Amino acid sequence: MKQTHANTQTITAQVVNAFVTGNVGGNPAAVVLDADNLSDADMLRIAAKVGLSETAFVSKSKTQAFKLDFFTPNRRIAHCGHATIATFSYLAELGCVSEGETSKETVDGARKIVIKNGAAYMEQLGPSYRMPSDWADDGVAAADVLKSLGINEVDLAQNVSPVLVNTGNNFIVVGVKDGATLRNLKPDFDLISDISEKLDLVGYYVFTTNREATDKDATTRMFAPRYGIEEESATGMAAGPLACVLHDHLNTNKETLVIEQGRFMTPASPSLITVELTVENGKILDLMAGGHGKVSESLTINF
Repeated sequence: MKQTHANTQTITAQVVNAFVTGNVGGNPAAVVLDADNLSDADMLRIAAKVGLSETAFVSKSKTQAFKLDFFTPNRRIAHCGHATIATFSYLAELGCVSEGETSKETVDGARKIVIKNGAAYMEQLGPSYRMPSDWADDGVAAADVLKSLGINEVDLAQNVSPVLVNTGNNFIVVGVKDGATLRNLKPDFDLISDISEKLDLVGYYVFTTNREATDKDATTRMFAPRYGIEEESATGMAAGPLACVLHDHLNTNKETLVIEQGRFMTPASPSLITVELTVENGKILDLMAGGHGKVSESLTINF
């Protein structure tokens, strides 16, 4: 970080695409190193100027290997999957971390990070679920969620209802019947934002497992207008909840799942997220979500 004149400072941010597929696609996040002297207000200004869905700020930690602070263009967020993968992929490229286990400190506690074959994996918690019947006290019904996506009950996948899942952040996970339905969603971002505020959501994760739509375990779209993100192409913190839904609600008998995201957004930016579940006696204890990152550009930000 450099001082340019009395009221302006300059930092360098690396844009790293996380969850790339064969070094293409993925979801860009900005990574700012040596952020120890930045205030929350500084970080928010920088994130707004960067303009990506999330910016990760890396500083020293007294308890973990690194301290990470995450900001969208309009607020702090406790955890961010793709920005974590971007950060640790970049740190691995610089030689600051090596294969094996490391860790991050966040405002919401510590999380384990694993570097495996050049990919970064982030720990998430075992899932908790809230079904639509649990949302009534918050003034939200399942019909409101469907309306906010421009779909009806006939568009839903069989055997799974919309469900609120938390593995560290709250997401509503919605299964639809096929790729055409996923492609033709008509999200009402004001209504999604209102529902997200009432239920304290990061956003929605909409998926299909239809074999004509994907050869992966699921293909998805993610909407988070409450955090200034209409749609993004890879969301590790949402892929974890979806993997839990596939395991617990759709009886997918797998402990490693591959989630595709971004293929059905415009423009397409295909991303792959691998989720590894730790299951004991049929119960998910925790999980790791990860993938590969690739540096795409360097930005100079005055703030």
